[in-house]
Amino acid sequence: MTAKKRRRIAFVLALFVAGGVGAGLVIMALGNNVRYFYSPSDLAVDRVAPGVAIRVGGLVQTKSVQHDSGVLVHFVITDGNHAIPVAYSGGLPGLFREGQGVVATGALNQNGVFDATELLAKHDEKYTPPEVVDALKRSGHWKEGG
Repeated sequence: MTAKKRRRIAFVLALFVAGGVGAGLVIMALGNNVRYFYSPSDLAVDRVAPGVAIRVGGLVQTKSVQHDSGVLVHFVITDGNHAIPVAYSGGLPGLFREGQGVVATGALNQNGVFDATELLAKHDEKYTPPEVVDALKRSGHWKEGG
């Protein structure tokens, strides 16, 4: 093997090693921040720092919706095993109601309340967001056709 071929092979190997190290560093830096969707049970296990933007999904707990003065609404999202209180300021989606699937975007505050900036409600009787279905199946509270 000539010296030129050895240099080329060494260069290619160095590129692969550098790429692998770079990818490893990126994955380590991202850590749990790669995960964007959480169920209430996931939040009970995985501690998310206050102020980190995430999505929380589940069912709106029955008899939990409270309308405060103005447009502030408090309710609870549950997956059957755990629940998380939510505060939302804004207009509610037309199909938002107790017992239905919802995905909220926002962040936890220092008190453990999820401050939602956006709400997505299921849009018909047969649709529930896939993330909510997966979370409910993991918690054992999914009913087929529900």
